[in-house]
Amino acid sequence: MTTREPQQERSRTTRRRLIDAAVECLAERGWHGTTVSVIAERAGVSRGAAQHHFPTREDLVVAAVAFLGEEQITELRQRAAALPQGPSRAGPVAEMLLNLFTGPKFRAALHLWVAASTDEALREVLVPLEARVGREAHRVALELLGADEAQPGVRETVQATLDLARGLGLANLLTDDTRRRNQIIRQWARILEPTVAATADSAAS
Repeated sequence: MTTREPQQERSRTTRRRLIDAAVECLAERGWHGTTVSVIAERAGVSRGAAQHHFPTREDLVVAAVAFLGEEQITELRQRAAALPQGPSRAGPVAEMLLNLFTGPKFRAALHLWVAASTDEALREVLVPLEARVGREAHRVALELLGADEAQPGVRETVQATLDLARGLGLANLLTDDTRRRNQIIRQWARILEPTVAATADSAAS
């Protein structure tokens, strides 16, 4: 192994620690309480080392948002690998998608959305990134459902699923909304079943 390889590994490790720390700080402190110094301290690195990897707070936040999106998509695909095909797939997929926007990662993203609504510089870097993450989430939702977007209403149904997931995530921020969310998940699975069935029938014909 060359000297360069351990250096590259250390660099990747430092970047990951900074990104993890940024997500934690955003969830706990919000945008205004999340500074490069605070993130660096939590990550256990110097401010200079943090700025070597991410010169500005915005650079670090963009990396954190991209990481959050990629991690969510990877987790969904891994969990979906064992799901059955056909209409019975609608229930577990609905549960996965409608629980997508919960927990500290969603709180971190929410703090950024709120801050970006009044911070033009942050909005400029966040909007295109969120659009890319949203497109990928939509694409993965189609994959998980085995749905064909060429079928009438499928695109809107998938988008409504993701929008509903965000709304349920918001409702869960202040109080434990698990019971009501589970009832909604069961009902939404019934709504999704015809979409999955129609696609399966189309593929079989």
